[in-house]
Amino acid sequence: MNYRQLGNTGLSVGEIALGCEGFLGKSRAEADEMFGIAFDGGINCMDMYSPNPDLQKLVGGAMSSRRKNFVLQSHLCTEWKDGQYRAMRDIKTVQSAFESSLKNYGTDYIDVGMIHYVDSLALWDKILNGGIADYALKLKKQGSIRHIGISSHNPEVALKAVESGIVEVLMFSVNPCYDLLPADEDCNTLWDENSYSKPLFNIEPSREKLYQTCQRLGVGIDVMKVFGGGDLLTENSPAGRALTPVQCIHYALTRPAVACVMSGVHSKKELLDSLAYETATEDERDFAEVFASFPKMSWRGHCMYCGHCAPCPKGIDIATVTKFLNLAKAQGEVPETVREHYAVLPAKAGDCIACGACEKRCPFGVFVIQNMADARKIFGK
Repeated sequence: MNYRQLGNTGLSVGEIALGCEGFLGKSRAEADEMFGIAFDGGINCMDMYSPNPDLQKLVGGAMSSRRKNFVLQSHLCTEWKDGQYRAMRDIKTVQSAFESSLKNYGTDYIDVGMIHYVDSLALWDKILNGGIADYALKLKKQGSIRHIGISSHNPEVALKAVESGIVEVLMFSVNPCYDLLPADEDCNTLWDENSYSKPLFNIEPSREKLYQTCQRLGVGIDVMKVFGGGDLLTENSPAGRALTPVQCIHYALTRPAVACVMSGVHSKKELLDSLAYETATEDERDFAEVFASFPKMSWRGHCMYCGHCAPCPKGIDIATVTKFLNLAKAQGEVPETVREHYAVLPAKAGDCIACGACEKRCPFGVFVIQNMADARKIFGK
C-alpha cells in the first residue's frame, strides 16, 4: 500500500480506504473476513457516514486492536431513528448522536469529524451560524475529534467551506464524468442520464478551482463516488464506455489534493479489485486513451496529468510541472508551498528544448511546449 498525507492534518492514509456501504447488513463473520482482507492489504482508513449502531459497534470491534494506527472518519449530523438513517441539523440531536457513536465505536476520539452532506449554500450558512460549526470546533479543542471535515457533492459549497478555514478534510465526489458537470444543489443531477445527453468538454471550472484551492490551502480530499455508484464500470456508463476500477481510482488519485479513495465495496471481489490498484501496471492504470475515445466527452487541450507525455529527454516531470503551473495560474501568484515543491524538482521547465516529443504522445492535444515556457516565466527557471 502506498500512503499519502491527508492535507495538513499530519495523518498518513493508504491510497485505498473503505467506505461503509458494503458492510451494511453483513454478519460479523462476513465483516471480519472483509476487514481481514482490507488490513492485510494495508488499508488503515475508513469512512463511516452511517449512524447504524450495530455497524458502528462492528467497526469499533474490528479496529480496536489497531486504533492508534487506524484513521476513523465519522460523520456529524446523521441520526439512526426507527431503524433508518437520516441527515439532521438540530444541534441537540447532533450532540447526542455523536456521543452515542463514541460509545458504539468503543473509542474516545474520532480522527476526522465529517460534517455530513452539505450541498447548498443555505445549508452551509446554517452550519456556520446554527451551532454545528461551533460544536465541531469545541469537539476538536477537547480532543474528541482530531480534525474537521465536510462532505459535499457541490463544488461551490465545498469551496466556501474550504476557504472558511474551519475545514481540514473534504470528502468529495470525484470521477471523470461528474467532473464535467456544473455545480448543482441537487446531487441527483450527477447520475441523471439527461445530464450527459449533450456533448461535454473539459473539467468544469468550479471543480478545477476547488481541487487547486484544496492543494494550495493544504486541505486533503478523500474521494467518494469514484465508480459513480458502479455506473462507470458498465457498458451503460454515462461516458459511453466501461472503465476498470483501477482506471477510475487512478483518475481520482491524480487530481490535486487527493489523498485516498473511499471504496464502497460490497464483496470480497470488489475489495480485491480496488486493492489491485496497488500492484497494477502503468498500462492497467492508464486512462488516457480510453478517455480520448469517449463519444460525447472531450478533454481536448486540457492536461489530465496522465503521464503520456513522458519520457522527456531532459528528464522533466511534465505532468507535475503542469500541475504546479495550473495551481499558480489559478492563484494569480506562486504560493510558497508550490514554489518550494517546484524548487526541488530535479529538472525544471527551463530545461525544455522544445523537441515536441511530448506533444506527439499527448492524447489530449495539450500545448506542452507553451506550458513549459509559461512555467519557466512564472517560476523563473
